[in-house]
Amino acid sequence: MSATDTIHNDETREPAFGFWRRSYAMLVKEFIQLRRDRVSFAMIIMLPVMQLTLFGYAINTTPRNLPTAVLTQEDSDLGRSILKAMQNTAYFRFTREVHTVAEFDDLLQSGKVLFGVEIPRGFERAVRRGDKPALLVAADATDPVASGSALGALGPLVQSALAHDLHIGDPPEMPFEIRAHARYNPAADSRLNIVPGLVGTILTMTMLIFTALSVTREIERGTMESLLSMPIKPVEVMFGKIIPYVLVGFIQATLIIAIGIVLFGVPILGSLTLLALLTTLFITTNLSIGYTFSTIVQNQLQAMQLSMMFFLPSILLSGFMFPFAGMPVWAQYIGEGLPLTHFVRIVRAIMLKGAAMQNLQYDTIALVALMLFAMTVAVTRFRRTLD
Repeated sequence: MSATDTIHNDETREPAFGFWRRSYAMLVKEFIQLRRDRVSFAMIIMLPVMQLTLFGYAINTTPRNLPTAVLTQEDSDLGRSILKAMQNTAYFRFTREVHTVAEFDDLLQSGKVLFGVEIPRGFERAVRRGDKPALLVAADATDPVASGSALGALGPLVQSALAHDLHIGDPPEMPFEIRAHARYNPAADSRLNIVPGLVGTILTMTMLIFTALSVTREIERGTMESLLSMPIKPVEVMFGKIIPYVLVGFIQATLIIAIGIVLFGVPILGSLTLLALLTTLFITTNLSIGYTFSTIVQNQLQAMQLSMMFFLPSILLSGFMFPFAGMPVWAQYIGEGLPLTHFVRIVRAIMLKGAAMQNLQYDTIALVALMLFAMTVAVTRFRRTLD
């Protein structure tokens, strides 16, 4: 071997621990990059903490203290004992007392209560005579999970609770009949509950992602500078980016509802026009929130991460997957600040209950407020970008 070959071999020979040195250098570089990308680092920490907190504390598949209205047509000791016994079951929490059947029906249709108890006139006298009168318990069965467990436990629990108020024999025999009426979804068909909720869930995911990527895509492609040099106002940029996706979202919603009707037999008992208008409002609200996200993050990866960070509590705390009324108070407060919570109530009420606008005022106002707040934040932050 010549001297030239020896020198060449020395130059190409792998340095000692070369592989490990290069791997270590790459590892250090990635940690430095991760430290600089504070949004991604926060997501890494917050996502598992959020999931553990929500599933551990907020989610309850056996809801208790469900809001209940009572229509008492007579004031009697037996009636009060029955209501007290129902409340002691921990499933029912009496929040409203009404005096007419119209008020009774309106509370159920608007979703302000999940149950209604009617004690008819002459109830106690009929019990004393042994006529076994009927006690009506109406349930909003659009959420079968919330209503099913309470209705299932109603008879035995009330029966045992009244053992000391009435002599009902041994074994105990109910001196009256509990007539449970599951309204809006008598068969407890889960498809009637899930399909309307899927409209809002799918729209939330897609609309957030579409608009959260809008501004960050302009930055990464280098077209933001050209956009900033144009004589255009921030609000005009926002509307120009949002409006096309309103049409896309409306097409998505129409497709989902059509499939639900044709394949799963989900009815639309209410106004189709009202459903279309409120769906457009919901789409615009989500697009405004997504646009706000796009002004906060620096790249498309962060935009996706922040969208998922918002989407996770939306599906868990909105009442789509788990009964909203069964969540702790702090989780319900968070849920009230999510657009999906209000739209799930709206779409189920219109499709399954035939609700009108007067039944949906609260949730409609909440969506408008969330939309205006998100638009204000988005325009303010985009104006800072222009400056």
